[in-house]
Amino acid sequence: MKTLKTMLKTEMKLSLRGMDMLIFAICMPIVMVVILGIIYGNKPAFNGAQYTFLEQSFGAIATIAICAGGVMGLPLVVSDYRHKKILKRYKVTPISPTLILFVQVIIYFIYSIASLALVYVTAKVFFKYQFYGSWLKFLGSYFLVMLSMFSIGMMVGGIASNTKTAGIIASLLYFPMLIFSGATLPYEVMPVALQRVSDFMPLTQGIKLVKATSLALPLEQVLIPVAIMIIISVICIGISLKFFKWE
Repeated sequence: MKTLKTMLKTEMKLSLRGMDMLIFAICMPIVMVVILGIIYGNKPAFNGAQYTFLEQSFGAIATIAICAGGVMGLPLVVSDYRHKKILKRYKVTPISPTLILFVQVIIYFIYSIASLALVYVTAKVFFKYQFYGSWLKFLGSYFLVMLSMFSIGMMVGGIASNTKTAGIIASLLYFPMLIFSGATLPYEVMPVALQRVSDFMPLTQGIKLVKATSLALPLEQVLIPVAIMIIISVICIGISLKFFKWE
């Protein structure tokens, strides 16, 4: 426990100094809320929609921090430590791959929760956002999406041979999901062909899940996304731990 606390304290300080996560996980989602609120206000998300544009987009915006931390931040940090031979030094200590990855997961978990809270407060205070669902179900779905996205980052960071490789893989996963999964460009306004393509992205399924729980939609609609999130988490975490590279 002492080792965990020491590593977590050190890694959190390093992360805050870097400022990347403060920009992409904290500031970016808030900016998205402000932009949508100013442009669309209380207008329906689309013709005949029961919910406003912001209500429809809240769950998706809340996943931006998850995607930024899990898919981009986590693998780059771990692969950078591998490149700098830091992991090689850890190898001769009692520190395990599980602990190394777990510390990073905790850090990006904190960023994600902070982002969710700030996004909600901004939407509620400035744009009178209405949350229709159950917070318990919403947080459960949010944590499941977080687990699946973080597991992808754990896998990339755990097996990428160097920072360049991790950066390429993370970018190929992060930017398409950020743009086409519904996190920034709403899924409902996409052409049908683009929707079909985005349905293959893990984050798209996660956004469908958090959107359904935030809008109190029938949960029967999200059984497939739940199954996909669980399968991704189990497979990716297993690969990250079994094939973890120290150097």
